Amino acid sequence: MSTNKNAQIRYKALDECFSNIYHKYFIEDLIAYCNEKLTDHFMEETSISRRQVLEDIKFMESQAGFEAPIVRYREGKRVYYRYEDADFSILKKSMTDTERNTLRQALETLNRLNSLPGFGWVQSIQTKLDIEITELQRQNKIIDFQENEYLKGLEFLNPLYQFILKEQVLSIHYKSFRDRLSVFTMSPYFLKQFNNRWFLFGWEHHFHKVQNIALDRIVSIDVISEVYHINEIDFVNYFDEIIGVTNVENDEVEEIKIELTDYILPYIASKPLHSSQRVKGHVLHLSVKINQELKALILSHGENMRVISPLSLVEELQRIIQRMKNNYDFKK
Repeated sequence: MSTNKNAQIRYKALDECFSNIYHKYFIEDLIAYCNEKLTDHFMEETSISRRQVLEDIKFMESQAGFEAPIVRYREGKRVYYRYEDADFSILKKSMTDTERNTLRQALETLNRLNSLPGFGWVQSIQTKLDIEITELQRQNKIIDFQENEYLKGLEFLNPLYQFILKEQVLSIHYKSFRDRLSVFTMSPYFLKQFNNRWFLFGWEHHFHKVQNIALDRIVSIDVISEVYHINEIDFVNYFDEIIGVTNVENDEVEEIKIELTDYILPYIASKPLHSSQRVKGHVLHLSVKINQELKALILSHGENMRVISPLSLVEELQRIIQRMKNNYDFKK
């Protein structure tokens, strides 16, 4: 268990307690809340001492920490803790100059690897850091990044990453969009983000195939003592023949032809939908498997895209569009 990660979780947990004006958190309550958050994150029973919590409070109050305005309120022989300013949060506190300089130096070192595959994220982080430093001097924000702090399932991301590294078999309780509860026994292999959602790929022991499940539909995860099914898939190439995350093993790659309008043509040319993309005149050519994500992508562009071939995809989209039309055919 990472000590630094452990501390970050404790500080955030304490921050939530001190910000809550509707509940009195005594020292034993703070300990219990921190233990709960640590256990949830690391997916194993975790506990900390009274001394550790008191040291955390002292650090949060210090200049080296967050300069948090923590007030002690006595109630009989007991003391509960709360922020003097209910709007204060350590999450709202900006980085110090020293922290920014240290982070920037680290990013500049990493940026030397920016041209290598897999390191493009460094430039994004540098941009965000530069923006934060600049906008501290501005009253109005001039840029925003697409992030969803309310996205469900993120609490499973780090544990699943660790389970993959340790090659542990998992029992995953999963609830579908129809609220149907299922249990998967999986050897986890790979994590991927698509359309602002995270997906786990792994070998499903009962179905004997690779399956993906969305993290935001996971209810709980347990480690079980089954033999791990070794990964034989190269996930670097696994997504080459699809758009999205659904790759049905026995499906064939097909040649897709889509007619584009003048309106959308420059957009598609400047932001390719897939590595196989070729544009000839007003016709977009793709070599991919037909899956739900491809159909959703085409439909999302409305009248600006018209599938020419294959016929099977044309007919499937016709059925979907007809059902959509029926939804708006109100009887007078």
